[in-house]
Amino acid sequence: MRILHTMLRVGDLERSLAFYTEVLGMQLLRRREYPDGKFTLAFVGFGPESEQAALELTWNWDTAKYDLGNAFGHVAIEVPDAYVACAEIKKRGGVVTREAGPMKHGTTVIAFVQDPDGYKIELIQRAVS
Repeated sequence: MRILHTMLRVGDLERSLAFYTEVLGMQLLRRREYPDGKFTLAFVGFGPESEQAALELTWNWDTAKYDLGNAFGHVAIEVPDAYVACAEIKKRGGVVTREAGPMKHGTTVIAFVQDPDGYKIELIQRAVS
C-alpha cells in the first residue's frame, strides 16, 4: 500500500495551478473536467503518480472560497535547502509565512509557505547523512 494523493479544494484553479507549477515547481500530471458535476480535477506533483504521491486540486465551479477549518495541518515537501527554497519561492511571488530555520525543540530545518487558498506547505530540509 502507498499514499496516492491528497485532495485540496481550491477557489480558482488557474491561480492554484500557477502556484503549484510556477512557484513550487511541480508538474501538471493530469486534468479532467466533469461538466455534469460542475467540477474540474487537476493533479500536480514532482514526478509520475506511479512513483510518487500527488496533490489533487478540486475546483467546484460554483464555489470561489472555502473555510479551511482547524483540523487540516499542512502538506510537507522535502527540499535540499530550505533557505534557498524560501528565497526562490519569494522570487517567484510566493508567500513565506515562516522563514527557514531549525524547528522548535529540534534541529531539523523547516519553513512554511502558503498557497493562494491559504493552505500551509511545510518545507523540510533533507537531512545530511
